[in-house]
Amino acid sequence: MQIKGCIPLKINNMSKKTKNIIVTLLLALIAIIFLGSAIGKISGSEQMMKMATGFGFSEMDFKVLGLIEIVGIALFIFPRTGVLGALLLTAYMGGGIATHLQHGQTILIPVLIECLIWITAAIRFPELLVQLTYRTDKAL
Repeated sequence: MQIKGCIPLKINNMSKKTKNIIVTLLLALIAIIFLGSAIGKISGSEQMMKMATGFGFSEMDFKVLGLIEIVGIALFIFPRTGVLGALLLTAYMGGGIATHLQHGQTILIPVLIECLIWITAAIRFPELLVQLTYRTDKAL
């Protein structure tokens, strides 16, 4: 199925079953990443609190970040709110990238996680690609 106006990708040539398997695996991976991180932040584990103070966050700030992760992944998992979840998680990871840069740490992991989010969103919501790549002849 080719979506009108969409960049031609191999995604469009996959069977629905293949897409569902890929999306399920990617969603599971992203959920494990965010839920693991959120649980560590909310539980106040020693390792997470050491990281929090290193970044200049209080314990309460880190717990709020953990709640944001849970809300973001919950929105992303459900199809009806998936695009909103993708946007929230992308913004969250953008903040993570900025924090890592500010403290001289590598941004590789947050960038890879953000890529996973967008790859998953592109497969689940092909109409999102249409919106992001839409151009008219009147465009400069």
